[in-house]
Amino acid sequence: MTRQRSSLEAVSFHVTMWVLAASCFLLLVLPTLVVIIVSFTSGFSLKFPPPGYSFRWYSALLDAWQLHFAAANSLKVAAGTTGLSVLLGVAASLAIARSETWKARVLDSLFMSPLVLPALAFGLAALMFFSVMGLSVSPLTLVIGHVVVCVPYVVRTTVAALAQLNPALLESSASLGASNFYTLRRITLPLIAPGIMAGAFIAFMSSFDNVPVSLFLRDARTDMLPIRMWQDLEGKLDVTIAAVSGVMIAITIAALVIMERVAGLSRRLR
Repeated sequence: MTRQRSSLEAVSFHVTMWVLAASCFLLLVLPTLVVIIVSFTSGFSLKFPPPGYSFRWYSALLDAWQLHFAAANSLKVAAGTTGLSVLLGVAASLAIARSETWKARVLDSLFMSPLVLPALAFGLAALMFFSVMGLSVSPLTLVIGHVVVCVPYVVRTTVAALAQLNPALLESSASLGASNFYTLRRITLPLIAPGIMAGAFIAFMSSFDNVPVSLFLRDARTDMLPIRMWQDLEGKLDVTIAAVSGVMIAITIAALVIMERVAGLSRRLR
């Protein structure tokens, strides 16, 4: 009877996992494939299946100066956000990972809190805060808002990398007379570099693709690519947006493959 129950539980578990995996595939992968297929349409509308196939809309991207401007802004903001997120996230991770006090746990929860808050609510709150402080929306406020929501990714992957660091290496360095800064520069940082790189990659992609925070904190000088794509789809259903999506999907997949080879991205997220 016990064996039958264990076998039934194992079968139930596998069936449930396969159903969840299939649901994730249907909800995440298939819509992406539809966008990629539509981006090669020869027609003038977002119709699936397309009436024919052509590279005309990818060629049209070469003259889409508004998309170029928005993409350049998104890259600049994402680069600035990633740099600040790495600096703050690594510093916070070093303090959190090396302490077992309740203060460290509170700080860890504080840094993770932006992932729990609704993004739209945070964007509105950030806009009101900057308004009270007398700061108008600008590229600076946009970067600050992105940093708040991107630092948690760097903290999480860096703390995971620090947890895998052998304490004997740090103790050996100290016993040989090395200073804390020397140990940090020559031992700690090189060993946790893959975790930092993984967090930086996630922070960059999160900032580049962020809509809720950018929607409230951007101005005319910082037209962001995701918002530009949304506005174009809302106003005229431009097929060029499907081509932009295809380019972004290809770049993201290539970047994921490179990060997996270089930093072991999937291992750092466990």
